[in-house]
Amino acid sequence: MSVLTAPSRAVRSRDDTRRALRADRSRAVLRTLGSASLNALITFVVVIALWQAVVSFTGISPYVAKGPVDVFQFLFVTEPGAAADDTAAAHRAMMQPLIAQTLSDAAIGFVVGMVIAILLGVAFSLSKTIEAGVMPLALLLRTIPLVSIAPVIILITGRGTPASVAVIGTIVVLFPALANVLFGLSRANPESLDLVKVYGGNRFVALLKVSIPGALPSLFAAARVSVPGAVTGALLAEWLSTGQGIGGMIQKFSASAKFDELWASVAVITLLTLLLYNLVQIIEDLVLARMGMVPTKQG
Repeated sequence: MSVLTAPSRAVRSRDDTRRALRADRSRAVLRTLGSASLNALITFVVVIALWQAVVSFTGISPYVAKGPVDVFQFLFVTEPGAAADDTAAAHRAMMQPLIAQTLSDAAIGFVVGMVIAILLGVAFSLSKTIEAGVMPLALLLRTIPLVSIAPVIILITGRGTPASVAVIGTIVVLFPALANVLFGLSRANPESLDLVKVYGGNRFVALLKVSIPGALPSLFAAARVSVPGAVTGALLAEWLSTGQGIGGMIQKFSASAKFDELWASVAVITLLTLLLYNLVQIIEDLVLARMGMVPTKQG
């Protein structure tokens, strides 16, 4: 019968501890994924129920108001004897380029807005002079309704240009994201910051080693709230500037009494926005659960 030496027992103990930690992390990730998926499903059910309630109980004519069943039939059910351009496949083919254009415009605003928000947050954390000089302008722009300054933006960037889409989308995304980023960076652990200083690290090192890793929950919150903001900015830019995508076609659908197309386009972009929002939420929960961090409620 073999006898384990002290080093062997220590190695086995470490291995058991690692296996237990991995199992705990895996269970936490699975619980987080299940909870996030359930929340996403509940969100979709609530939105569809509210949509049907508005259509059913507001007294709007069925010719104008279309419910979830109507939109589903428009996109996926073909009436017997329907013309080639009035089939469900034709309807989906008509919607696809509009949705793709709007999502593309939203992606521009999301990426540019998030990058600028993070860069500004880092700059404000490193220099109070930069914060004092830029923050008043940012607060001023936030208080001005975007619709009122959109004509000036379009005049400067040009009507129908990608630059106008990027600027409008960025403005919508930037300020809520910046608020979340600054919130996260300001909550760095003081003891950890002092430890970096003791070992000779400067403010930039402290930012990289302590502030930014600790701000991950707020960074994810910024990304999450920026998803609907980016879509809203894209729709606004399409409506006011490019005339493309869903934002550009909504007014045309309404003017030509194409209410099926109108409701289908609004429903699809809304459901896609909810899907993207919940996808970011799931990624956030999984990453933070894996790292042993708690998602922030800020934003």
